Amino acid sequence: MKLEKFFSAEDLRLVEEAVREAESRTSGEIVPYAVERSDAYPEATWSAATLGALLGVLAAAAVQGLVEIWGVPLAAWIAAPTALGAGGGALLCGALPALRRALVPAVTLGDRVAARAERAFLEHEVFATRERTGILVFLSLFERRVVVRADRGIAAKVAQAEWDAVVQGIVAGIREGKPGEALARGIRACGEILERRGVERRADDRDELPDGLRTGGP
Repeated sequence: MKLEKFFSAEDLRLVEEAVREAESRTSGEIVPYAVERSDAYPEATWSAATLGALLGVLAAAAVQGLVEIWGVPLAAWIAAPTALGAGGGALLCGALPALRRALVPAVTLGDRVAARAERAFLEHEVFATRERTGILVFLSLFERRVVVRADRGIAAKVAQAEWDAVVQGIVAGIREGKPGEALARGIRACGEILERRGVERRADDRDELPDGLRTGGP
């Protein structure tokens, strides 16, 4: 799904408000970031083409066994169904995101999302805060994955299980069809975690990173 359709204007407002509210109580800097997908997954296209080619050959063999067709060379019976099946498989893979996702192992999806989140963390300089208190809340729509990546000033104070709970809450809300509300709740939860773990707001604290939802490509 396109990002502009996934998040409404109201969703964007809710997310930005949640960031400001969370940051008003701690020195943490929360950066929400979303992409349509973390990778193009070309291997899925090749898998679909291979399956399509195999099905094309099997279908041709079944037809030839059931119907006697004269004048068609054996080479054509082999080559044409293979090419048509491969092309059809590749086209279906491009048209059906669910098929493409099913053809990629879950561990590969997770690795690509993690790598894309790490790239976003660096490209958007989430690390560039005075006390290294940046947090990236990363959503990848195609893979249906969420990553929370905290900088070193926070990571040592917060157990991974707490971030996992934030991720699960966001994912659950998105499945209910409320992505903006889910992301806003997750951001507020991050702020509450920072408060509990003593990441306090300093008297001279300032807003070091933009508050709105950022978006990007693969």
